[in-house]
Amino acid sequence: MYPYTCNPDDVIQSEKDEEEMVLYTADVMCRGKYPYFSKRIWKKYNVNLEITEEDLQDLKEGTVDMITYSYYSSSVATVQKLEENASGNFMSGVKNPYLKYSEWGWSIDGQGLRYSLNEFAHRYGLPQMVVENGLGAVDVLENGKVHDQYRIEYLREHVKAMSDAIEDGVELLAYTTWGCIDLVSAGTGEMKKRYGYVYVDRDDQGNGTLDRYRKDSFYWYKKVIETNGDDLD
Repeated sequence: MYPYTCNPDDVIQSEKDEEEMVLYTADVMCRGKYPYFSKRIWKKYNVNLEITEEDLQDLKEGTVDMITYSYYSSSVATVQKLEENASGNFMSGVKNPYLKYSEWGWSIDGQGLRYSLNEFAHRYGLPQMVVENGLGAVDVLENGKVHDQYRIEYLREHVKAMSDAIEDGVELLAYTTWGCIDLVSAGTGEMKKRYGYVYVDRDDQGNGTLDRYRKDSFYWYKKVIETNGDDLD
């Protein structure tokens, strides 16, 4: 979550948004207790928490050994009233003028992944896994082929960002993309919003043969796996 400007009010807003959307749950799982800002969030949503000493002990003893999370895009926070908004999975904000956006309004931000990996490493000191990352896009099947260079570019940017984070000192255990094969998008309920390396002949109305075709990204990512990310061309 970036502040839209260096206006201190924007910086504070981005901090509060990230606390509510990400750090509230991450702190509990990684540190074994509710963070100091929890009471502010409970008050905002009129929550009266009933919790026992046994509950608190369970939280303390039930921390995770590693952090696993999905990363698709970054968001921007501001106190200003701006007309142009972005969209994303569970969160939205104003558009970042320094980034490109997908057809569904999600920012494309590999550096945001590097930033988040470093932030989690600094905050929790735990190894990490990126368990979802990918680009939803409209793919066109022509003569049995899908030329999805846009997906390759997205993934290349994010794999490079993870490599840089490892150089920064982050302990990154693994990376898995979303997803291997086209399916109905959970976020929008559309088949046309495709993420896979394998194209499935099916449309939003349920028409199609269900035949499958390897996209260009399939062959590219196969090479990336074989070289452990050394060959991104």
